[in-house]
Amino acid sequence: MNFAVSVLFRAIPLVFGAVCLAYGLYINSGGADANHFVAGHVNIALTAICYALFTTAATIIRQLIHRYSLFWRIALPLSGYLVALVTIGWGVAIVLRGDAAEFVVGGHVVLGVGLIAVCVSTVATASTAFALIPVNAAGSPEDGPPEGAYLREVGLVLVAIPIICAIVGFVLAFVLFARGGSAGYIAGHVVFGLAAICASLTALVASIVRQVRNTFGEAERYRWSWLVIAMGTINLVLGLYVLLGSDRPYRIAPGFILIGLALVCFSILSKALLLALVWRRSFPLANRIPILPIVTALTCLFFSAFLFEAAVTDPQFFIPARVMVGLGAVCFTLFSIVSILEAGTSG
Repeated sequence: MNFAVSVLFRAIPLVFGAVCLAYGLYINSGGADANHFVAGHVNIALTAICYALFTTAATIIRQLIHRYSLFWRIALPLSGYLVALVTIGWGVAIVLRGDAAEFVVGGHVVLGVGLIAVCVSTVATASTAFALIPVNAAGSPEDGPPEGAYLREVGLVLVAIPIICAIVGFVLAFVLFARGGSAGYIAGHVVFGLAAICASLTALVASIVRQVRNTFGEAERYRWSWLVIAMGTINLVLGLYVLLGSDRPYRIAPGFILIGLALVCFSILSKALLLALVWRRSFPLANRIPILPIVTALTCLFFSAFLFEAAVTDPQFFIPARVMVGLGAVCFTLFSIVSILEAGTSG
């Protein structure tokens, strides 16, 4: 990877993070009603995911171009965690503002987005030894963990972080379901979808950790990819069920957003699948895998165009139309990451 391309791939997450931030602020400035509040705050929160993806991109690229120092090894993942924790704190602060629907929905969704940012920052942390993956792939399982790989206990902690985030998200979702009402219904379904993304990121962290430690076995080659497929499918089916299973007007926002979150899961699939396909084998079509997050990003953006038209006559479409734009930005940012992975493992 040459320097110019490395700058481009590092710029993509920052650019789309800036788009989410600016778009969220613009939505907030358009009105003080609940729709503007929720859509604006959620898009602003998605900036945290884009920044965490930037830390992942920069962590891997700096190793590929041999400009990775101890400072960047610590600063990049740490800054991702800090932004994620600030986002979680912001979500909690919104929830504590009261029982109004915009605070319940907006606060819990922002909190869920922060959990995803924690998981993505963990991907960056696991990737601090990414340069060992192609070295291990060229060797054999009998070589064992190479010098420079993190300890087994460290690997277990890294894998545990997204698992814990997923559990917290799922528990929070069911608490919201038990709360009842339109706010609990909307927030519960969306937080459930966000927790499924955390579970999907477990697959990515586990794949990286086990390949760095040279313990990635043939039996698990596609196991992690199937986990991501399962989470994406659950979000998709649940979204369709919410939309088609009743005639409640407030079903529209969580139904369409769950479909958007399913597309994010399928974007994550491209990363887990790439790591599986190129591990100790040749896969000539590896450079085609980055097309998947481009397809999901375009699907989100074109989907949002239809939702914007529907929102002209029905305000229930206001939030999903705008949130889908932010989810499209996240999907396209994942294109940058999977392209970097392809470049880093192609050798």
